[in-house]
Amino acid sequence: MGRKILVVDDAAFMRMMLKNTLAQSGYNEILEAADGEIACELYKTEKPDLVIMDITMPNKTGIEALKDIKAMDSGAKVIMCSAMGQEAMVVEAIKFGALDFIVKPFKPDRILSTVGKILG
Repeated sequence: MGRKILVVDDAAFMRMMLKNTLAQSGYNEILEAADGEIACELYKTEKPDLVIMDITMPNKTGIEALKDIKAMDSGAKVIMCSAMGQEAMVVEAIKFGALDFIVKPFKPDRILSTVGKILG
């Protein structure tokens, strides 16, 4: 598919789950970051087509990383992930430019339909 996707989550098993779901659908260029700080550095050097990022992470939260990525590239495509009960943070993420959000625990078809919709 030739689309580069950056998966950002402090939980390694969540990154692996997302990576596996994406890979099974033909997305084979997948980068990983364990926190928002690494995500921003990777975004700068790799320019992914899409970022799928957790909201709650150490060092730099998903919201802070979203703001930084959008400052670097106003056209950045970012999907936020959150657990149930983080509605206020989801609203904030949308306000700062996230295109969509996915609630954890993930449903593979929801991930793929959202990614497909955003990447066309």
